[in-house]
Amino acid sequence: MGNDNWRVIASTAAITFAGVKFIDLAIKSWNKRTAASYSGSDNEKDVKLAKRLRETREYDNLLYREQLARNYAFLGEEGMEKLKEQYFIVVGAGGVGSWVVTMLVRSGACRIKIIDFDQVSLSSLNRHSCADLYDVGLSKVNVLRDHLQKIAPWCNIEVCNELWNKENADRLIFGDGTPTFVIDCIDNLDTKVDLLEYTYKKNIPVIASMGAATKSDPTRINVGDLTMTEEDPLARTVRRRLKQRGITKGIPAVFSAEKPDPKKAKLLPLPEEEFQKGNVDQLSALKDFRVRILPVLGTMPGVFGLTIATWVLCKISGYPMEPIEGKNRIKLYDGIYQSLAGQMTRIGQKDQRIPIALSDIGYIVEEVWRGKSPISNYSTRLTLSKWDPTKPVSIQNVILLTKDEQREHEARILNGTETFSDVYSEEALAMINKRFQEELYYSQFR
Repeated sequence: MGNDNWRVIASTAAITFAGVKFIDLAIKSWNKRTAASYSGSDNEKDVKLAKRLRETREYDNLLYREQLARNYAFLGEEGMEKLKEQYFIVVGAGGVGSWVVTMLVRSGACRIKIIDFDQVSLSSLNRHSCADLYDVGLSKVNVLRDHLQKIAPWCNIEVCNELWNKENADRLIFGDGTPTFVIDCIDNLDTKVDLLEYTYKKNIPVIASMGAATKSDPTRINVGDLTMTEEDPLARTVRRRLKQRGITKGIPAVFSAEKPDPKKAKLLPLPEEEFQKGNVDQLSALKDFRVRILPVLGTMPGVFGLTIATWVLCKISGYPMEPIEGKNRIKLYDGIYQSLAGQMTRIGQKDQRIPIALSDIGYIVEEVWRGKSPISNYSTRLTLSKWDPTKPVSIQNVILLTKDEQREHEARILNGTETFSDVYSEEALAMINKRFQEELYYSQFR
C-alpha cells in the first residue's frame, strides 16, 4: 500500500511539473511570436512608408509625426506646433552653423534660410555636419540643403549663396518674410558685430556663437548674455564694439569659459614671410576676412552648434531651461571686491566704502585686466588694489594683482615713498598704462 501511495505521489508530481513546464514554454513562445509580430509590423510599416516616399515623393503629416515621434514625446504637441511655426535664419554655414541647421531641421523645423558665401574646403571636413569629399568646392549652403532635403522633405530650406552685410541686410533678412529667430554663426568680427547690431535694433530674437577655435573642454561651454562671457577673446571684442554702438546687454551667446594654457593650442600670428608679401588683407578671398588658419578640434564647433540648437528648441517650445551663467563667478568677484575694501583701512582710509559697484568687478577683472595680473600674468589668488596713491579709487585707478603683489604695492607705493619706476619694469608700466587708456576710451560707451 505504501509503495502504491508513493507511485501515485511521484506520478502526480511528475505530471504537474511537466504541465507547468509546458505552460511556461508555451507562454514564452507566445511572447516571442508576439514581440516578433509587433517588431515586424513596425518595421514593415516603416519600410512601406519609406517605399511610398521614394516612389511618390509625397510626404504627409503621418510621415512627419512618425519620424518625429521622439520629439513629440519630449516637447509635446504644443511645443512641436510652435516649432513648426518658426522661420529661422542661420547666418554662417561652417562648423557651427552646419550643425545648427542640421539639428533644427532634423528636429522638425519647417522653414529655414541659410546664408553663407563660402565653399566647402578640404580642411573644413573635420567639423562640418554633413559635407564629404565629393562636396569640396561646392557651395556650403547648397550642400546643406541637398543633404537635409533627403532627411526632412517637409522643410522649406531656402539658401542664399552670398555674403551678409549691412548693404544687403534688409533683402536677406526680410526679403522673404519676417524671421522669428536669427542665429549668428559668423566667424568674421566685423560682419558678426554688424549682424548683432542689426537684429538687436530690429527686435529680432537672436543668439550668437562665440569662438570655438583653440577650445577643447565641452564642460566649460556656457549659454548666457554676452555680458557674462569669460575667457573668450572674440566675445570680449564683440562686446566692446557693441558698447560703442549703444548695446550693452540683451544678446544671448554660446561661449566657452575654458582658460588658456601654454600646453594648449593657441592662435598663432601669420608667418613673417606672409607679411613680406605685402598687405595681408590681399591674401583673403574677401576684404577684411581672416586669413589665418585657426586651430580647431573638430568636435568643438559641433558642440557649440548642438548647444545653440538645443537652446533654441527649448526657448521657442517653452521647455524649461535655466543655464548657469558665469559658472557662479559671483563668489569669486565678491572676494576680489572685499580685498579692495579691506585695503582701504590698511592704507589709512577710515571709510571702507569704495565708489565701485560689485557688478563692476566682473568687467574690471575680465575686460580691463583679462583675468590675470599684468605684473606676473598669474590668474590665481587675485585681488584688486588702488594703483596711483595721488588719485581716488575708480575703475581707471584700480589694478588686478595677486595677494603677494598687492601687499608689496601697498608697502612700497601706497604706504611707502617709492615711485612706480622704482618698483615695476618699463614693460609692465607700459602695459598698465595701455589698459587704463583703453578703459578710459570704452568708458564713454558704458
